[in-house]
This record gives sequence, C-alpha cells and structure tokens, in this order.
Amino acid sequence: MTAPRRLLVRRPAGLQDYGATWESMRVFTDARGPDTVDELWLLEHPPVFTLGQAGRTEHLLCPGDIPVVRTDRGGQVTYHGPGQLIAYLLLDLRRAGIGIRPLVNLLEQSVIDVLAQQGIGAAARPDAPGVYVDGAKIASLGLRVRKGCCYHGLALNVSLDLEPFGRVNPCGYPGLAVTRVADLVPGASLACVSEVLEGALSGRLGMVAERAA
Repeated sequence: MTAPRRLLVRRPAGLQDYGATWESMRVFTDARGPDTVDELWLLEHPPVFTLGQAGRTEHLLCPGDIPVVRTDRGGQVTYHGPGQLIAYLLLDLRRAGIGIRPLVNLLEQSVIDVLAQQGIGAAARPDAPGVYVDGAKIASLGLRVRKGCCYHGLALNVSLDLEPFGRVNPCGYPGLAVTRVADLVPGASLACVSEVLEGALSGRLGMVAERAA
C-alpha cells in the first residue's frame, strides 16, 4: 500500500512582502527535483494590487497609494492585504496526477468546505474562477505552471478592509461585489480559518500535512 504523500506547511509570521514571496516561489519551483516535497504556504501580505500576466490595466481604476505588481499568475487584478488568508500551493502536478482544471476545482471546493464549517453557504462559478456567497466574491484563485509544477494559489477574505476592492474591477468584473468571512460570522479569526483550510486542502489532495520547523 502506497504511503500518503507529504505536504510541508509553512506559516511565516508577520506580513510577507508580495514581491519577495513571489520570487521565493519561482526559485523553489525552478530548483525542485522529482523528490522535492510539495509545500503549502499560509500567510498575509501588506496592501498590494496584483495584476495577472494577461491582466488589463483599464481594470485599475484608482489604485492610489497602494502599489501595483504585475505578476505571472493567471487572472486579472485583485487586492491583497492584512486580514486576507493567502494559501500558496507549490505542487508537482505530474506526480500528483492532477491537471490544472481539476486542481482549480479542488481549491474552490476546499474553500467551500471551510466556509461550510463556519455555517456559510458558498459556491463556485463555471464562468469565473473563485468562490462566491450570494453572488459576492469571497475567494479568488490564480495559478502558474512551470516545469509541470504549480505555484501561487488562492486568497480568502477573512477580516481584511474591503475598501481597496472599490479601486479596481475585481478580477476584471466591473461592479463585482466582494465580501468577507467576518461580515458573515462576526469574530471569525484568520488563525482559525487558516487551520481549517490547511486540513481541507491536504485532505482533498490526499496528502499528510506536516508543519515546517
């Protein structure tokens, strides 16, 4: 019987600079070999707008003093900030035997599982990746594949300030409503949601989560 694959979970403390984190993901992906253990990074970023590799600048309405970074993930523009749970999945897709579309579905369903445990009914949309509650977006997704491995991942709005989403067309959709867990479950903490998401992701991937030292 084959032993479950390992998923090394890293939880860096404090706000993590987006550019430095992105570079670390690329370096990790380029350096990994066939036996490199897959990783999950759970963290928060300081305020930043990120624009996907095919993102259109007209969706940046008035970013103001929040920096804009053009990155190499898929998708259009989104906002990251304190109180938003970021889950970056660094996964060998070939070894896991999963394609990119099934992986997107798995990420979405993991978020739906987490929200269901909080008593929140959520759903994915076939026409727009992400997770929605009553039509309002609560989680966004964006991935990049290099050398048969993926990086980037998902962003779940837990308790962050939603005002900056009004400065852009979120994910390229003018007027798209955005929501957060704290508005639906008062007092929801990012730490608690993070724990549940770790279990949901590793469970759906069929992997055993191990905390990095």
